[in-house]
Amino acid sequence: MSDLPRWDMTPVFPSFESEAFEDSYGWLLTRIADLKETFEKRGIRKLEDGTVDDELVYAFEDVVERFNDIYELAGKIRAYIHAFVTTNAKDDDAQGRSSKFEIETIDVGKLETRFVAWIGSLDVETLIEKSAVAADHEFFVRRCAAFAERQLTEAEEDLISSLGPAGINAWAKLHGNVSSRVMVDVGKPDGSTQRLPIAAIPGLLEDPDEAVRSAAFHASIEAWPTVEVPLGAALNSIKGWQNEIGDRRGWPDSIEPSLWNNNVDRATLEAMQQACIESFPDFARYMNAKAKLIGKDRLAWWDLSAPIGETGRSWNWDETASFIVEQFGTYSDRLANLASRAFLECWIDAEPREGKRPGGFCMRVQHDESRIFVNFTNTFQAVTTVAHELGHAFHNLNLANRTPLQRRTPMALAETASTFCETIVGGALLSNASAEEKPSLLNGDLIRDMLIVVSIHSRFLFEKAVYEGRRKRELSPAELCKTMADAQLEVFGDAIDPNGLHPYMWCVSPHYYGSQYYNWPYTFGLLFGLGLYKRFEADPDGFRSGYDELLSSTGTADAATLCARFDIDVRSVDFWRSSLDVCRSRIDEFVGLASVPV
Repeated sequence: MSDLPRWDMTPVFPSFESEAFEDSYGWLLTRIADLKETFEKRGIRKLEDGTVDDELVYAFEDVVERFNDIYELAGKIRAYIHAFVTTNAKDDDAQGRSSKFEIETIDVGKLETRFVAWIGSLDVETLIEKSAVAADHEFFVRRCAAFAERQLTEAEEDLISSLGPAGINAWAKLHGNVSSRVMVDVGKPDGSTQRLPIAAIPGLLEDPDEAVRSAAFHASIEAWPTVEVPLGAALNSIKGWQNEIGDRRGWPDSIEPSLWNNNVDRATLEAMQQACIESFPDFARYMNAKAKLIGKDRLAWWDLSAPIGETGRSWNWDETASFIVEQFGTYSDRLANLASRAFLECWIDAEPREGKRPGGFCMRVQHDESRIFVNFTNTFQAVTTVAHELGHAFHNLNLANRTPLQRRTPMALAETASTFCETIVGGALLSNASAEEKPSLLNGDLIRDMLIVVSIHSRFLFEKAVYEGRRKRELSPAELCKTMADAQLEVFGDAIDPNGLHPYMWCVSPHYYGSQYYNWPYTFGLLFGLGLYKRFEADPDGFRSGYDELLSSTGTADAATLCARFDIDVRSVDFWRSSLDVCRSRIDEFVGLASVPV
């Protein structure tokens, strides 16, 4: 296979015009209409008298079954449409269908909001006792009861949902559509210029030649200002919307909804961030050593992902597939078989191209099938990215037998399997490396660790500042750039060149345009995954016996409860310090092998 693959969506539906797609879409709309009728017939809304009798139990179980059926099919259709929207910004048909789908399924969210209010008015203890379905969905039921206390009136909640497609969702869609169309003119070492999609820039930032990295970085810095006005408007509008809704719900600050959505409490976040901040000087040691190795006093942003030494080798797609399957097999045949299936059945869209969005993700499409979106660049970092996204697919495999309401995994826990799989692949190459190869391979691991622990914290600080600033007024693109640069300087300190920052990261990252604080959960996922891997190394058989079950349960309990199954106290700073000790040991080894006194 010489060319990079594009994913095959025909097993999901043959085409938008196919009978299978049209029938499924029609069936979905019919089921939504039936659910609306059921709500009216059974009076599913906040009650004054929440007595749980047999009739109410029957109504609950009927509605849960209907919601699960709807969410199962809606997820399949949404994923199918999303596959075309994200890979071709010029596909007007897919864009139109995405908008149509969002509008025509909006009632599902409204009905679930009413369902939450209804559950919140019931005696949930009695409901769980009397209903096997409620017992199976206990975590969902209890979260509904808790969130019902923050709901507004039914009319206000209905209005919030109705305005979503034309409001916050539209602004998020704008970012995706605008950013995926940005093209850059990158100067090449021979003096020529190459026109590339913005999605190709991250790959060029991993080039061994600083001239290539610098040219790619500065080309992107010149390109982002051409779209800074619409992206700034999108960011201001989203954060303003979220501030207003958060205030009306009575959240104490902008962070609390993110904690709620991730099933994580504030004590856990604070413990993790304290440990991270303590580690910043260690990451500075790594960055200083790396700077000297590449002949600089300090790293600039375009040096953060730079390879060193031998890891400049190029990985083709066949090598990538074989290596990942082989290494996954060292954990289990089930994991290796999942990866092999993904490569053989064309689950992966790997080719960077015009109109394709930047970044990477994995989405469940149906049953135990996923689709993986990456922009592959032939580097080892790109190999580990594929392994990371395959980890999400393995997580989806373990969730396959759960109902949609049981598999609602928060992002903080959604990064568990991906980090674990990435660690398997990275560790495999490092363990077999020669003394000459080790510094460069350690550098690959530390790039990831540094970006997720240090850089992610700068994104957290930026977003917090934007929420606070947006309470007063809209922030100009220049102010957004300054806020981003200030946050980067705060976390990187003297380890980074102040003239080589990336003030336009707020344009690059799609995470600011979705859920609140879609950043710190990556740090949680990395460090939790590293902590789990340490337990796997200590007791492989004992670990295997519980790991897949843990992954299948990530939507059925809060993070602290699930982590306790592996004797992990996520509210303890010591746990996060122990995970960061893995990073520190890599830093110590890197600095030692590099023979650089820092």
